[in-house]
Order: sequence, then C-alpha cells, then structure tokens
Amino acid sequence: MEESLDLIALCAVPDLGPVTIRRLLSAFGSPGAVFKAPLKELMAVEKVGASRARSLKNFSGRDELLRSVEKLVAGGVKTVTHGSEEYPEALNSIGDDAPLVLYMKGDIIKEDMYAISIVGSRKCTPYGTTVTETISSELAGMGFTVISGLARGIDTAAHTGSLVAGGRSIGVMGSGIDVPYPPENKGLIERLSHSGCVLTEFPPGMPPNRENFPRRNRLISGLSMGVLVVEADKKSGALITARYALEQGKEVFSVPGNINSQVSQGPNNLIKDGATPVTRAEDIVKELAPVLKGFIKKQKKKAAVEITDEERALCDIMSGEPLHIDAVSRKCGLPVSKTLAVLLGLELKGVVKQTGGKNFHLV
Repeated sequence: MEESLDLIALCAVPDLGPVTIRRLLSAFGSPGAVFKAPLKELMAVEKVGASRARSLKNFSGRDELLRSVEKLVAGGVKTVTHGSEEYPEALNSIGDDAPLVLYMKGDIIKEDMYAISIVGSRKCTPYGTTVTETISSELAGMGFTVISGLARGIDTAAHTGSLVAGGRSIGVMGSGIDVPYPPENKGLIERLSHSGCVLTEFPPGMPPNRENFPRRNRLISGLSMGVLVVEADKKSGALITARYALEQGKEVFSVPGNINSQVSQGPNNLIKDGATPVTRAEDIVKELAPVLKGFIKKQKKKAAVEITDEERALCDIMSGEPLHIDAVSRKCGLPVSKTLAVLLGLELKGVVKQTGGKNFHLV
C-alpha cells in the first residue's frame, strides 16, 4: 500500500512523465527510494537533469494529494496502477509512455477492447454533429465501445450518440478527475461513469491546462482499435490523436467533408495521406474485419412507428440534412408554431432530430 501511495505522489511531481519515472524506478528500485535519493544521483539518471531533480526534491504536496485521493476513493474513484488487474490492457500499446497511475470512475471491461475513438473539432458544424452521432450510434449498436475526450463539439456528440443507443463509452479527461471540463459536461461525465468509464492520468485538482490535451490524446488512441476524425482544421488536436494512432499501429479513419470548409481540411488531408474514408460504421467494420473475428453484434431493428398524414407530409419534404424551422414551414405551408408542434411530435417518436438553432433532420 505504501509503495502505491509513493507511486501516486511520484506521478504528481511536475515535469515528470511516465518515461522519466520509469528511468528513475529502474535506477532506484522503488518510488520511495526515488524520493529519498540524493540530488546528484537523481541528476545522473538519463534525461532527468537539474531542473527535474530539483522539482522532485522540492515536491511538498504529498500529504495534500493523498488526502484528496482518499476523498475521491470514498466517492467511487479508483486509483489504478500499471500492471494491476484493472489497468486497461490496451494501453500497453503505448509502451514506456503508458501512465503508471490512472484515476478511474466506472469500469473498463473485457469487451472494451473492441473500441473506436471518435475525435474532432470543438467548433463543429451541424453536419459534423449529425454524422458523429449517427456513426457513434451505429458502432454502439454493433457492440463497439466509443472513446473520446469529453471536449465540446465532436467529442460530446460521440459520447452522446453511443449512450443514446444504449452502448458503452469511455471519456478521457485532460484535467483531474475532480475537475469536470468543460463544466457543462459534468452530467455527461456522470453518465459515462455508469455506462462505461471516465479516466485521467492527471492528479486531483489539476486544471485543464492547454498542454494537458496533447498528452491526453495518446490515451484516446491507445485505448482503441482505431481513430475516426470527423471534423478538424489543419491545427486541430484531433490530428495529434491520429498521429498517435499511426505511431501505435492503429487504424486511422476519416469522414470526408466540404472542400470549402475549414473544419474539413484535416479529415480530407488525412484521406489524401491514406486514411480510410468513412461515411457509415460499416466502413470501419470492413477495414477491421480481419481482427474482429465475428465480434459484431446484429443491430436491433427499430420498431415500426405510426405517424399521422400531417407528420408524413413533413417527412416527405425533409431529408438527413438539417433544415431550419422557417424553411420547413414555408415548404409545408403551415404556420411556424404548428410546424414546430408537429416536428416535436416526430422527435418524440424518434423520426426527427433537432440540432442547434431549430434545425431539424430525419433520423
């Protein structure tokens, strides 16, 4: 137990990543011995240097950290160390850069090895949101776990699509597990903890610093069989996740987008570079077929829905592309208030879905 606590503290020391910590453990044998080692001996370890050695020797947050961890554990959070039974086996694909300690709420189960990561822009378009929710839902219906990073935009749509379909989803945070980010996803984080898992390598209290997210992305790709990029501009963090996937020997998939849209530049360039283009979940399954070995579950057929003549008339003028309420009203010849009432009825029946700004499309 003491060694686990020492390891938790060691992983919370600023400027020490998993690779450096592994070098220190190799040199001194245990986390406790690392803390007790003289400054000069710490500096002598490969790529530790004076700055990191002093950061380690000056670390004074152990007691406060362990109190925070104790409180989190009492609230259902698990501290999972590398090599333990609950540690995600998939992260071994990261090698020496795999986290030595994870904070997890929820469970990772054997079936989560069949997982697809879906990532993309925070500033996504309605097209991106719709495509993400659709593909995520299809994957969940086949039994895949959907992984993403809990950010606004595509990440949130990926988690939501999976949960709505009754599937499992894993969220990888770029902050401490007690620091929900973005704040509006606090409820989503709670849902994931009951229908999958939320995890982070960052210690309690860690704010969502900008530099945390590129590091988080290697876990998103590491936990999955492949990464799907939906929308991303040329500098998007989603492309970092795709790069990690390639380094880890994972598949990279990409949703083609409007050539005039900035958020389609990333996915379209990935396709040029050899990523598999995806317009539906079956495209991913086809590419991964050699390693799935009959895993895919048959999707449940939707029960027939009874709709009125008035509702059918609206459906006939709509498609999978979002259409604003005003445009629907003009096409069907009904007042906006009446059109909205009919559309909301269709939404309750699962026939129509509403995106932002009173835009509606067929499911």
